[in-house]
Amino acid sequence: MNRWRRVAHLVLVAVVALLVLGTAAPASAHATLVASDPAEGAVLESAPERIGLTFDEAVAGVPDGVQVFDAEGESVASSSSVSGKELAVELGEDVGDGTLVVVWRVLSEDGHPISGSLSFSVGAPSARVTPPAQTTATDAPWTLGAARVVGYVGLLLTAGLTVFTLLLLTPAVPAAARRRPARVARLGAVAAALGWLTGLPLTVAYQVGGGLDSLSRSATWSALPPTEYGVTAAVVLGSVVAVVLLGHGAPGRGRGRAALGAGAVALAGPALTGHTRAASPEALAVAADALHLVAGSVWLGGLVGLALVLPGLTGRDAAGGEVLARFSGVAAGVLAALTVTGVLLAWRIVGAWRPLVDTDYGLLLLGKVALVLVAVAIAAWNRFALLPRLQRAVKRRDRDSGSRLVARSTFAEAGVLLAVLLVTGVLVDESPEPEAAAASAADPTRGGPQVAPLDDVTVEAELSPQAVGPTTLTLRLRDSTGAPAVFYEPPRARLFSEQVDLGTVPLTSTVAGTHTAQLVLPSPGTWRLQVSLRTGEFDNPVTYLEFVVGEP
Repeated sequence: MNRWRRVAHLVLVAVVALLVLGTAAPASAHATLVASDPAEGAVLESAPERIGLTFDEAVAGVPDGVQVFDAEGESVASSSSVSGKELAVELGEDVGDGTLVVVWRVLSEDGHPISGSLSFSVGAPSARVTPPAQTTATDAPWTLGAARVVGYVGLLLTAGLTVFTLLLLTPAVPAAARRRPARVARLGAVAAALGWLTGLPLTVAYQVGGGLDSLSRSATWSALPPTEYGVTAAVVLGSVVAVVLLGHGAPGRGRGRAALGAGAVALAGPALTGHTRAASPEALAVAADALHLVAGSVWLGGLVGLALVLPGLTGRDAAGGEVLARFSGVAAGVLAALTVTGVLLAWRIVGAWRPLVDTDYGLLLLGKVALVLVAVAIAAWNRFALLPRLQRAVKRRDRDSGSRLVARSTFAEAGVLLAVLLVTGVLVDESPEPEAAAASAADPTRGGPQVAPLDDVTVEAELSPQAVGPTTLTLRLRDSTGAPAVFYEPPRARLFSEQVDLGTVPLTSTVAGTHTAQLVLPSPGTWRLQVSLRTGEFDNPVTYLEFVVGEP
């Protein structure tokens, strides 16, 4: 029977792997602006009736997410609407000749906000452009990350300890020992409720970008997708109902099944939000994420439950060994599901090897994998060394010492998994999109060209002037001999800072190997230029250059 159970676990994991990996395309990370009408830096004869921005995935609007400013930094009346991948802006008043700056903020499919600006001119560019008074940041506050860590730890402990108490404890375990995991499950439910309820207003403020003072407006709350409210309700209510039905750890069969069902509802909720929501096909990615959460909760809850129960079973013959044997039998399938679904989901989000070392998301992901491997090593020691030793023990002294050793190693394994959850809470708000620092041969704080390698080509980029307001971007491509490098497709350039993303910059070829673009930089600070170049049918290298933009 155990053999067939292990085969069933492997088949289930293989099916999930094939479905998620074989039928889905890589997730696209956060949305990116791919086109605009008018184009960045365009000069129009008259003011447009409609300003359109197109993204590479569907986006959602936020209150006051679009603002239009004239060259003097004064606000221009406007209205905006979002439909699928398109953001449309209409001017509400007549404007004269000069430069206009459109500052926008929208939500990606995965719930993360992105922002940027678009500048164009009517009649002729203004000689001087005053940047908008402020731009909204898109970095998640640390308080939101802390709330999510507390919420996830509480959720996984509640559901996992419910499963452990109802399915893994043998009838020989006394009522006093059953009460311990039940008490900790109640504390976990409190932590889950506090974390998720606190995280809800913080998520609203983060997505809208208006700060906590914006929470007093009803429009702010209505901008949050209904899924966020549903997920929070599922986690909080599911966790509370589970521990109420669990009671002191020995409910009847009907109450026990209801408690397990409530825990399953709570665990399924978070799979409907975050990076997996932007993956394709969404249903399979959500299913894999839910399975990942279930496996993680069973593992963490089982470890904490063992650490709580084993010390009280030292004098009860083989009761401790039986509980540990039950958990070890389940842990193999749980660990396989946790590892495979975690790797597949990470690959769905990252989609390539380079972001693993070029992004904070990738580095955190590698750190999470390392911690999981440490936990796996401790689990293997428990399963193949400590458990057989405990089962072979005849004398009470040997059983007591074996149980204490197992309890200590179990506490250590649970501590490592809590560290994994801490990293996971930070990962939720990190972008998988590369934003690596530039490889530049010059000081980015000074004017002049910046140089970076791009495969066998050298890229020389310059902003002139390197200051807020109108500027000219010049890209020069040189081959290994220093001669102009010309390819059948021009390079693609994207300019962004931590606060503003100008999207893809429209380049114009002037002479061989040289490309220029007219831009308006709305704010000072560190700006990164992403340059990609298709050098062959399957080769598209990317490099980054960095500029520190000052006041005019």
